[in-house]
Formats: sequence, C-alpha cells, structure tokens
Amino acid sequence: MKQQRHGIVAVMFLAACALAQTSEKDNRVEITVRNDYRYITANGIPNHRHGDFPNRGNPNTIRAQSYTFRMPAEPRLAKTITPLGMNPFGVAINGVPFDPGAAEWWNNDPFSGWQYEALSGKINLGMDQNHAHVQPNGAYHYHGLPTGLINQLGDEKRMTLIGYAADGFPIYEQYGYRLADIRTDIIKLRSGYRLKAGNRPGGPGGKYDGTFVQDYEYVAGAGDLDQCNGRTGVSPEYLRGTYYYVITAEFPFIPRCYRGTPDESFKRRGPGPGGPRGRPPGPRPPGRQ
Repeated sequence: MKQQRHGIVAVMFLAACALAQTSEKDNRVEITVRNDYRYITANGIPNHRHGDFPNRGNPNTIRAQSYTFRMPAEPRLAKTITPLGMNPFGVAINGVPFDPGAAEWWNNDPFSGWQYEALSGKINLGMDQNHAHVQPNGAYHYHGLPTGLINQLGDEKRMTLIGYAADGFPIYEQYGYRLADIRTDIIKLRSGYRLKAGNRPGGPGGKYDGTFVQDYEYVAGAGDLDQCNGRTGVSPEYLRGTYYYVITAEFPFIPRCYRGTPDESFKRRGPGPGGPRGRPPGPRPPGRQ
C-alpha cells in the first residue's frame, strides 16, 4: 500500500517552562524525509512536564541522549508479523521512544518465559503520570499513553498522530474513527487482548491477573484492532488510507509486534540498558527476538 507522506518535514519542539531535573526547553527533535526514509534525530528530553526522577521505584536521572532513528517514509505491509522483542517499538514526535518491554522477569530468569508487564501495577518501576520512566543510561521512555505529549497536542477526543513505528507506519493515540474507512464520529478504539481464563500452568502459578505479559491473549473480533494493535483506515494525515498503530489505555498499551518490516536503527545492540534498577535483561528468552 502506497502511503501519503506526512507533511512534517522538520519539527523542533522548544517549550518554555522549567521542570525539576530537565526543562521542556531542553527538548530537541528534528523530523526529516529524504531518499524514501523518515529520519528522527532527537535528544530524548520530553517536551512536557514529567515526574520526579530518581524516585522510590526508579533510581535513574533523565539525561540527554543522541538518537537517530530511521524508518521507511512509504512503508509496506510484510507477509509475516515480526515480534517486538526487547527493542523500542517506535518514537514519538517529540523524540521520546516508545519502549514497552520491561527487563523484569519471574525469578530474574529471562528464559522462564514470564515477563512482568510494566503497567500491571504489580511491580513498582517508578512510572510517572506519562506512563514513562528512566533507564540506567538516563533514557526517558514511554510504556503507555504519553499523556503529557497528548495534552500538548490538544487533549481532545480526536484522531491524533503521536509518532512513528520502526516499520514506518504512523502511531495514533487511543481515539479513531468508528468506521475505519470513513471520517465519521470518533470513538475510543479497543484492544482485542483479554486476560486468559483460569490459572497459569507453571512458572509463577496463580490466576492470570495481568502481572505478566503472558497473562494475555489476542481474541479476534473482541476489539477494534488487530493483534499488533493496529488497523487499516483513513486518518487526518492519510486521507487515502494507511495501516496505523494505536496506543491504547489497556493491554498491550504499546503494540508488541509489527505488520511491516522494522528498521535496523531501532534494534538494541549488546545486552541492552537493563531495567530501572540497572539489571541487564540478559539473553532473550525462547520465542522472542
């Protein structure tokens, strides 16, 4: 599917009010399109008010990064779905990454197959009001709806572009058109993921309650979105239609797979930055990339 190019060629967010450890005016991001690719160069400092870091659940301080992300300007659907693994899913238009995977595992064992869900409320990872926290290298990143960014963009019940995925498809916040192919009334789009019934067969045991990513399963037709939390339709920026992802208020929050082909610039090299307490994620468990 041929995509419309979004009209943003270069964007610079420079806000004025000061914050606790970083200032909104410290935000630097540039979005350009050249040679069939969209490039996002940023320092990762949020352009909105954030929580206090360090805090009880997160001992890290926000520090400027040196990001250069690349993705296709006219992405195409791939023949197969690509799991996210322990990589950033995409990047917001303010230059802050969407990075949903917590480097926290049952019994501290990434091979156990039981990964804690960062927004489950069952573990304290020091999330702020933007569903974000900080990695040991100082990288501020979102695990869910970036409420501060959304407020900056208007905080209205409308279809709002908030970023781009590693495969190039746009990312919208939770509102979209009721009918995907017609610019009709706006609704809150629902994920198709649901908690599994019964008890976990092994590992931590107990009832499926959302503590772990593996407590959920995708149920086709249960929501408005596919298993990658996306759908094909029109949007204010893509009047002819496109595939797009949605960040929802419920699991999976940020998508955990790609319908296109993610660019290598989003692939995490080496052991990774670790969890908020500085533990590296270790080897990736079977079945994840």
